[in-house]
Amino acid sequence: MAFLKRGPNRDRSKEESARLQRAHLDNIGRLAEEGKLVMAGPFFASPEDDLRGIYIFDVDSIEEARALTETDPAIQAGSLVMELKKWYGSAALKLMLPLSKMVTKKDI
Repeated sequence: MAFLKRGPNRDRSKEESARLQRAHLDNIGRLAEEGKLVMAGPFFASPEDDLRGIYIFDVDSIEEARALTETDPAIQAGSLVMELKKWYGSAALKLMLPLSKMVTKKDI
């Protein structure tokens, strides 16, 4: 599991922030399509809260999870940082991937 936290480099124009967010979401979609990312989502927190969201990976090691987090453009840009923790959850989570395509918002 990765906890996405506010990174040190957040001083961007509105347009740059929007482009970075789009790239971040596209990367999430790619990882989900590859079957590596089982669940992702933001926390509904106050703007000053450092905890922004989570990723739940289906990987064999924390090193593999770290390598995947490093593909995130928001991580690369320093807008987000990730704290990785080993976590074990229900195998049924993987069954959610095909179902989530039916109910996911189209405009994210």
